[in-house]
Amino acid sequence: MARINLLPWREEARRERQRQFMYSLVGTLVLGAILVLIVGLFIDQRISHQEARNQQIQVEINRLQLRIERIAELENTRNRLLSRKQVIESLQASRSLTVELLDQLARSIPVGVTLRTVKQQGTKLVLMGTSQSNARVSAYLQSLEGMSFFVGPELQYVRAAEKPESRVESYEFAIQVSLDNTPDEESGDGEDQVGAS
Repeated sequence: MARINLLPWREEARRERQRQFMYSLVGTLVLGAILVLIVGLFIDQRISHQEARNQQIQVEINRLQLRIERIAELENTRNRLLSRKQVIESLQASRSLTVELLDQLARSIPVGVTLRTVKQQGTKLVLMGTSQSNARVSAYLQSLEGMSFFVGPELQYVRAAEKPESRVESYEFAIQVSLDNTPDEESGDGEDQVGAS
């Protein structure tokens, strides 16, 4: 005789499948939560590690910024010292300029010409004096042109003296001339020789 199973086996199989599905779903959820927790911890660890590195880099940046400011201060100090040095060197180079100027003026004055006033503004020089004649003033201009220390002498005026100090020197004149500093720089050794002799 055939056996007939009257128990609800399909329903039990369905329940068993649902139970297995629930177990696998819970297991998957637990495994997913664990994975999310592990990944979150790993990311938090990486973030904290990166923040620590960023703080270390910021400390180094601040340290380098202080060094850069110090270097800028030293550069400013260096520039100030260099400008002072250049001023001192220019003063040192032009130290004998006045002596050389007076020496050249004394050599350039011809007989019959007397200088009364010498005014200097920068490289411009104004020579005012008296002369016996116009020809003597012309000779003085030619003498100035022949010297390398003076550049471009120009006669401002020659006129009869309003109050001549003597009968011999009856003309007043004014000459403007520029100074040339290049002979001093080129003949620095020559100045030493002139000073030594």
